[in-house]
Amino acid sequence: MARATGISIHKAWDILFDKHKILERISSQGFYKISSKEINAVKEARLMAKFDQSVQLPEVFQKNKLSILPITRGEYLIGPFQTHEKVIYSDIKPVPVEIPDLQTLDYTNLYSEAAALLFAYNSGVIQDIMGSDKIAFTVNGRMSSGSFDYYIDDSVKAGTRINISIQNSQVEIDAGYESPEAFCICEAKNIAAEELLIRQLFYPYRLWKSKTEKPIIPVLLVFSNDVFHVFQYEFTDPNYYNSIQLKQHKAYTFADEEITLTEVIQLWKSVMPKPEPPITFPQADSFERIIDLLSVLYEKGLTRDEVTLKYEFDPRQTNYYISACEYLDLIERGTNVDGEREYRLSAEAQIIMGMRYKSKHMALIKKVLERPVFHKVFGISIQSGSIPEKNEICKVMTESSLKINQVTINRRSSTVRSWMDWILRIAE
Repeated sequence: MARATGISIHKAWDILFDKHKILERISSQGFYKISSKEINAVKEARLMAKFDQSVQLPEVFQKNKLSILPITRGEYLIGPFQTHEKVIYSDIKPVPVEIPDLQTLDYTNLYSEAAALLFAYNSGVIQDIMGSDKIAFTVNGRMSSGSFDYYIDDSVKAGTRINISIQNSQVEIDAGYESPEAFCICEAKNIAAEELLIRQLFYPYRLWKSKTEKPIIPVLLVFSNDVFHVFQYEFTDPNYYNSIQLKQHKAYTFADEEITLTEVIQLWKSVMPKPEPPITFPQADSFERIIDLLSVLYEKGLTRDEVTLKYEFDPRQTNYYISACEYLDLIERGTNVDGEREYRLSAEAQIIMGMRYKSKHMALIKKVLERPVFHKVFGISIQSGSIPEKNEICKVMTESSLKINQVTINRRSSTVRSWMDWILRIAE
């Protein structure tokens, strides 16, 4: 079978499920083993078998409560596996960290996971996590998992566990740090991840548990909106995938330049709203997610599938947030060397994302306030002392002659309110 081109990951998996009768095999055997070669016959396995968020799983997986796990270098297991853990962001104030006096470490460009890890190490974040100043950066990259067995929760039959055997599966560790007392394995994300694919910590944990006698500290490091979130976990049972427990959550920031409400009001007064662009009014409630998307695209343009994979979101939400960035003139469309449509930062967005914290956020606030609805609602918020209620926002949107119907106006008013909330939180 020739590999299909231009089809979505969801459609590709529909083809594979139909061709190999995967649901029938899972029903009779409890799981289905599939090779990279079989996946590659339809679409590249690299794109087809990595779902950092459960919402990214194709419809056929979600409908049947299935997931996929690597078991060797060239084989995967599909079954009713509970593979993800919700990431809970506590309402804590980030601790300021000192910016290292290093000319070769650009803290305005921490948009790759590698750059964020280097900053975390050189600014003392990792040392604080491990409780030691004597830290060595010792491990990173791809390696073999070795052989081990473990149990995982059945996502269909509550209280049931499934046994899985691993034989030299590929493991990737973003960073490993050793102190005299412990060894820390770190999974890094440069977006505000909503879930953790437990495998990304469990497989390295099992690998290094067989190699060192030191206690192992599994850590998820999230760098988003100039804040480092550190989630320290433990596995209470080394043989049980779902025994993961959060021990502590810490947050750190180097954003030492405050943005005051007075400065934002002065900016609002200076902005002359532009005409509504020929882009559908946005439906993207989290402005933090918009900044994450801009961060993902900072280094290079990506196709829609690549954005979804990197962004760790479901395809529908990816569409919403791409459109929101286009609405703000921050993303433009192009074509890559393979003739596929890709999305890249506009020239202005490229400059904005290279700025320091305060300048960057003020520039992004300005882009929002240039849109008539947001400019007017911000003014109402300042005059009344609070963000207007939904009915008032809808009235502003209706009077702005947007090319959307009333039902859509009601739904998308939440985006206006959410972006106003983001601006006012930044100004606090």
